[in-house]
Amino acid sequence: MGTQLRAASCCHHINGLFSTVPTLSTPPAVSSLHSTDNLNRRQKGILILEKSVIGLSLKKEIRGGRRRFGINGIVASSSSNVAAAPFWDSWKPPQKASSDPSLSDILWPSAGAFAAMAILGKMDQILAPKGVSMTIAPLGAVCAVLFASPSTPAARKYNMFMAQIGCAAIGVVAFTLLGPGWLARSTALAASIAFMIYARAAHPPAASLPLLFIDGVKLHRLNYWYALFPGAAGCVVLCLIQEIVCYLKDNVKF
Repeated sequence: MGTQLRAASCCHHINGLFSTVPTLSTPPAVSSLHSTDNLNRRQKGILILEKSVIGLSLKKEIRGGRRRFGINGIVASSSSNVAAAPFWDSWKPPQKASSDPSLSDILWPSAGAFAAMAILGKMDQILAPKGVSMTIAPLGAVCAVLFASPSTPAARKYNMFMAQIGCAAIGVVAFTLLGPGWLARSTALAASIAFMIYARAAHPPAASLPLLFIDGVKLHRLNYWYALFPGAAGCVVLCLIQEIVCYLKDNVKF
């Protein structure tokens, strides 16, 4: 508002200066032409001075810590605190949706996770004589992705199987070349993230598979079969349960 008042007062003063300029007496035809030219020149001069005054006032206000932008009559102000807003927003709880999730939206994913771990646990009993297990920690994270957020990119079948197989194979290669230790773990994790980015197959649970293999002595006997079992094989079971959970969420509501 102050900028607009200063600009208006300046323009009024400029009009007064132009009005006091003496003019010579000329013939009527020439006088009308000269008066039109003078009017146009006066208007152009006023417009140029208005822009310069507004520009100088904007620079002063920016140096003072405030910025004002006039666009189609709308004035918006900002300060240095606005730049920090995105950082603090990530620490705040998300805003509530227009409607809270129904009981069925909560029950069916939870029941699917229970059924998935129960089935994998039963498979563990069958595979116990061979010394391998289907119930590994990364599959718990996969259950959360598939049942709680099935529409996210991480839940896509391509992302899941590409990342599970690729990251597991990277863990085996890192252990074979570098052996157990921090160097193998850090190298395998970095290579797994690079692989998921390059293959456009972001699937966060798969990033733990290399670490699990390097630190899991019982898994070393699988060697390169670890790329398919138990990670990818377990995801096949979870995908089948996900289809049932999604069907129940869409058709059986309460």
